[in-house]
Amino acid sequence: MRKLMNYLRGMVVLRLTGPFPERLVNLCAQEGVDFWGMEWLDEHTVRFTTRRRTIGLLEELAGRAGCVVERESSRGLPDFLLRFRTRYTFLLGLLFALCAVGFLSRFVLTIRVSGNQEVPSAVILSQLRQLGVRPGVYGPSLDCKQLAQEALSELEDLSWMALNLQGTRLEVVVREAVKTPERVDESGYFHIVAQADGVVTHVEPEQGDAVVQEGDVVAKGDILISGTVTMEPPKYSDMPNRYYQTHARGRVWARTWRFLTAVIPVEAGVKDYTGAEKNVWSVNIFGRRVKIFGNTSISWPMYDKITSVRQAALPGGERLPLSLTCETFREYQLQTVEVDRGAAQALLEEQLLKRLKAAVGGDGEVESTQFTARIAGGQLEVALTAQCLEEIGEEQPGERAAAP
Repeated sequence: MRKLMNYLRGMVVLRLTGPFPERLVNLCAQEGVDFWGMEWLDEHTVRFTTRRRTIGLLEELAGRAGCVVERESSRGLPDFLLRFRTRYTFLLGLLFALCAVGFLSRFVLTIRVSGNQEVPSAVILSQLRQLGVRPGVYGPSLDCKQLAQEALSELEDLSWMALNLQGTRLEVVVREAVKTPERVDESGYFHIVAQADGVVTHVEPEQGDAVVQEGDVVAKGDILISGTVTMEPPKYSDMPNRYYQTHARGRVWARTWRFLTAVIPVEAGVKDYTGAEKNVWSVNIFGRRVKIFGNTSISWPMYDKITSVRQAALPGGERLPLSLTCETFREYQLQTVEVDRGAAQALLEEQLLKRLKAAVGGDGEVESTQFTARIAGGQLEVALTAQCLEEIGEEQPGERAAAP
């Protein structure tokens, strides 16, 4: 710490010459002049280091002791700054840089969201942007507590939020709300009906009376589990059966057959680039776009626009609200060519398989598939026939019996 203070104040190495240099050393001690690194060069010459501000007092004491003071060297911050005393442009630039750093350090440059898992950070940042919180906003003007409450009222999936301003970085800390478990709706009168044709392979009734059993053939819309429950009378009783209506529940698996089709034109237009290009450069500062080169006026009837962005970032990886954007416009003409039928058929088959998996659901199983292809009306048509094992039951409201 002492070395740092001496460097900031400035240090001077002096050579003292006289008949009795020790008298000057004693006077310095009496007057409280700090010096160190004393070295006797001969019996009439001594060298030591002292602070820059004590040179005037030391020269006065040297006159009283009959010694001559010579400055050998000096170092420290004052000497470093004196080198630029005639370089006004540098001093002006240094002053401007210091002012810019002091001024810009009060603006928010980066925003970081933490504590979220289900709610995307983009959703939180979008809501804060609507409230005026974005890179480039003046930090001291933010009422962090009020902004957090307003944002929290619009984000139902969050239970808590805090905004912490740390210099040029704004930390957004959130806690997600615990979702309320879905309650099973037991009200109403519902049947479990078939949503597809098939052969029943397994029935699991939870509530209601099962109408079908394994091996039965059902059509779409048939009742599988009835919401009308039969209550038989006691044995050896002449009482009639009683019925009551409820919300049927259960699962019914069946073997089904799915038929799906997809088409694609056998001819397609492809882009033939002419080689004509135009570039437009711009800079985005705090969300504001400033064009620096190029013209966006395009006279071509058909062209592609390719945008590449180079984002400025800190060494730690945090992005800054400063980016360089290059927009490239490339002219092209459309040419009609015949598509590769093998590749087109493979594409349609892949799409049909995706549709099939979505139709049978995550619990369903595709047992076998068969594809057929034909060309009709300038289009390639691919048909899929699949045998599946899936759950076919779905709830459907029933009609309540009229009151007697």
